[in-house]
Amino acid sequence: MTATTLTKLRARVVVVVRRAEDIIDLNYVGLIVATVFFALSVTPSLVPRDWLFQGLISGVNAALGYGLGCMLEWFFRLWIRPRLKLPAPPTWVRYAVKSAILLTAALSAGLMLVQSARWQREITALMDMEGTTTPAYLRTGLLSVAVGAAVVAVYRTLRETILFLARQLNRWVRVPRELAPTAGLLVLVLLAVTIFNGVASRAFFAVANSAFSVQNDHTSPNAVQPNQPERSGSPASLVKWESLGFEGRWFVSHGPSADRIAAVTGRQAREPIRAYVGLESAADGEAQAQLAVSELERTGAFDRKVMVVVTTTGTGWVNGMATGAIEYMYGGDSAILASQYSYLPSVLSFLADRGKAIDAGKRIFDAVYEHWKARPPETRPKLLVYGESLGSQGAEGAFDGLADLRTKVDGALWVGPPNSNRLWQQFVSRRDPGSREVEPVYADGLVVRFASDSADLARPGPEWRSPRIAYLQHASDPIVWWSPDLIFSQPDWLSEPRGSDVTSQMRWWPFVTFWQVAADLTNAQGVTDGHGHRYGSLVLDGWVAVAQPPDWTVELSDKIRRQIEAAEGYEREIK
Repeated sequence: MTATTLTKLRARVVVVVRRAEDIIDLNYVGLIVATVFFALSVTPSLVPRDWLFQGLISGVNAALGYGLGCMLEWFFRLWIRPRLKLPAPPTWVRYAVKSAILLTAALSAGLMLVQSARWQREITALMDMEGTTTPAYLRTGLLSVAVGAAVVAVYRTLRETILFLARQLNRWVRVPRELAPTAGLLVLVLLAVTIFNGVASRAFFAVANSAFSVQNDHTSPNAVQPNQPERSGSPASLVKWESLGFEGRWFVSHGPSADRIAAVTGRQAREPIRAYVGLESAADGEAQAQLAVSELERTGAFDRKVMVVVTTTGTGWVNGMATGAIEYMYGGDSAILASQYSYLPSVLSFLADRGKAIDAGKRIFDAVYEHWKARPPETRPKLLVYGESLGSQGAEGAFDGLADLRTKVDGALWVGPPNSNRLWQQFVSRRDPGSREVEPVYADGLVVRFASDSADLARPGPEWRSPRIAYLQHASDPIVWWSPDLIFSQPDWLSEPRGSDVTSQMRWWPFVTFWQVAADLTNAQGVTDGHGHRYGSLVLDGWVAVAQPPDWTVELSDKIRRQIEAAEGYEREIK
């Protein structure tokens, strides 16, 4: 190959590289910051992540970092560099620096992914799960590049839109050329805010509500209308089967029968009462509450030994293990009431209108309580309240404070409470000195206790006054620990000794930890029982601690645990 040929080849390569640079328009300061954001996004959090989930999260984070880097570079070029009067570097220096940045970014990302795979294996080991392999986890990098590029492409499209608006404003409204881009940005922002705060947000939740209402109308082939008069939706019920919704129909068509309870416990049993009111069962919330009380009266619920008012999650879901446990414990001499307040899953319901859960919880409980307290004390059933996740927030909303709670109920069990729960926040923030946030002790545990396992329910001492209130919460449950406060302040649960299933490698970083735990919310149940937002048969221990019936034995507890765990596994398969 002659010198002339080599020269032509080099020139062609340079042309191709420059053309590629023009098309990609890569900002190298942005790339540096994007790499830092990517590295932070793969640091350990509360629950494990597979490569696909991590790739999506890291890609978005890297794109945010790229945008921040572009802003810093623009600021430097506009305000600082002219004052330094630096000479332009030779072309070969610029290309050498760019190549070094590209190589360093790629190596840094690769090394962080290797380390991240180790962290993920450590987290999965703490939760008795199978860990990922390093080669499989390296796919995270490729997916992150694709996601990040897509986000940057969207941003550039918006930028071109702003420039287009600027030209139109300059042409038709005579906005000065220097001010036109800013004016164009303001116009776009105003349009976006108007659309997304008004039309778009309403349209989104309307579409979501409509979509999930279709699911609500669906009935599982394994949910069959009950014939027992003790069940809502039966021919004898005041609540129509078709109005119960998907979760309501499942709830009333399942659960242990009197014969099954007797077979498991070896004791005589009654047919348990399961009452449910769906969104379509009545015209509005007040009518729902009155229908619920009427249904309880029809079934003779106020003559049972125990009555449980359950505030459901967004779609109306009720934890079958929690309800089954109380029915086995009391030999079926029980009544459980639940009601639906939304078509949306808890996450969307929390974003759209978390007040619905609180309003519904208070409305239903107040209606039941007024009827319950009108009866002679000696004839009243034991009145308990239960809520899980967003349902616990709704259940808490029925009470003004601890004194009001203790006055009205005989016990409360709340599972996986969101960090925004009002009563939970009061108890945790006022915990006894020396107790950890993940295992708080409130007022020596005389009334309120917190537990991540059955042994915790016995601490700090044997004296636990009635009525008892128990919270079940895992140190690794992001629903319990996610809070906007994570943006700017380190939480106690990360500064104090960690929970047993939280890796010691997790660190708090401003903004970063907030986004990490926020991402964990979507995978809170993707773990084994006993971790994250999976509480399993710990609900049985919670009920035993809060409302243990007479003649209770460890042997009976073991029988019931095996039964509700088997029923839960079966439900997951057929639902």
